[in-house]
Amino acid sequence: MKRRHFITGAFATTAALALGVSLYRPELEPVDAEDSHRALFAVLVPVLLDGALPRMSSPREAAINRTLDAISQTLTVLPQSQRDELELLLDGLENRLGVLVLTGSMTPLLLRSPEQLVVMLESWRDGFLEMQQQAYYGLRELIMASYYSCPEHWGTLHYSKPKI
Repeated sequence: MKRRHFITGAFATTAALALGVSLYRPELEPVDAEDSHRALFAVLVPVLLDGALPRMSSPREAAINRTLDAISQTLTVLPQSQRDELELLLDGLENRLGVLVLTGSMTPLLLRSPEQLVVMLESWRDGFLEMQQQAYYGLRELIMASYYSCPEHWGTLHYSKPKI
């Protein structure tokens, strides 16, 4: 067997496996539309809000859950075109083939360490492709806006609600 045939065969097999894993969808319980990407955001929120979240575990989890609820509410008020683009990105990040294309690794984001996620997001932010930068800033702005839309987080900004 020639080396070129071996490399081509290995590449084709890897691509076929990636596509097969990507297309295989076991029957699962239907997921509520609002909570469809909650697990993905639960992984991204602590990474993108590092330093803003409380350090103690109980208040930290409460802030993360409150932010996840705010993200769900924010998604409902986005224009349909932006919601469609975001849905496409989130579906890609939850799909093995999409993760491979977007991040260069087949490891699902849910199984990555926070350090690996930081490296991935920084490469998107500093990447030369406008699509990567747009994905980074879109996710970052959505999470930041949702976090700071909660009145309990305004104190860190030294902001108080105007008195009418």
